Amino acid sequence: MTLRLGTRGSTLAMAQSTTIAEAVRARTGRDVDLVEIVTPGDRSSAPIPQLGVGVFVSALRDALLAKEIDFAVHSYKDLPTAGAEGLVIAAIPTRADPRDALVARGGLTLNELPDDAKIGTGALRRIAQINALGRRLTAVPLRGNIDTRLRKLAEGEFDAIVLANAGLVRIDRGGEATEVLDPLLMLPAPAQGALAVECREDDAELREILAALDDEYTRAAVTAERALLAELEAGCSAPIAALAEVAEGDEGPEIYLRGAVFSPDGGFALRLSRTGTLADAAEVGRALARDLREEGADNALGVQHDPHP
Repeated sequence: MTLRLGTRGSTLAMAQSTTIAEAVRARTGRDVDLVEIVTPGDRSSAPIPQLGVGVFVSALRDALLAKEIDFAVHSYKDLPTAGAEGLVIAAIPTRADPRDALVARGGLTLNELPDDAKIGTGALRRIAQINALGRRLTAVPLRGNIDTRLRKLAEGEFDAIVLANAGLVRIDRGGEATEVLDPLLMLPAPAQGALAVECREDDAELREILAALDDEYTRAAVTAERALLAELEAGCSAPIAALAEVAEGDEGPEIYLRGAVFSPDGGFALRLSRTGTLADAAEVGRALARDLREEGADNALGVQHDPHP
């Protein structure tokens, strides 16, 4: 029987879903049809913070629960931290590069951008970190799919744009990045670069098929990052960034998690880290969130400094 894979219609979403469909076909021999689902986020040009978390996800989840599709592929960073009743993340495949990328006119790097350069980005997290650099750079909100953003850059609306490097690579435009940004400069969003493959909880056969695509290290890293996000979201609506990496420790693989909270103007920037075992991934994230809160993360939105003194 043919499996129906729900996906958004953007170039990036189709590329991500095609990769998963091909992996399922290769492992099972089953046919997989892509079913395009239009989400509220695709119909609106409003800023993401105004639209709300999950704006690209809800329609796919509704289609899953209505059994119009069998499984769906999401950019994991788009998912709300709370799970959906009746659904399960059956696989988190090996993560792509989680870093952000700069695409600048003239091939410039971040350090080479002139004072008062306009940088387009759709994320408050990136805007806050650009402001935190203490440079005379102007971060400007930018919506649209990758092709739209690159077109606006080429037309001169911006001097540069910042977006996820994984997205560029997945649509074969990775060569257009003029700099892949070091996480010390631009810590990524929790789960950036990772995909979530979701199906109905009661579909045991499909869950078993999809489980073969799961990557243990990616799941642990993403679990830690999103546990931090979930813990902080309860009382902190400031921009949050996190990146977990798995490395070999003295007693086996260990998670090294970095987390950060910023005020939107970049005047407050708090960065901390923690380590732990893969089995304790969620607790590593929660513990680091508590550390950040103890150091003042909840007050980030109340901090206002002039980023261009």
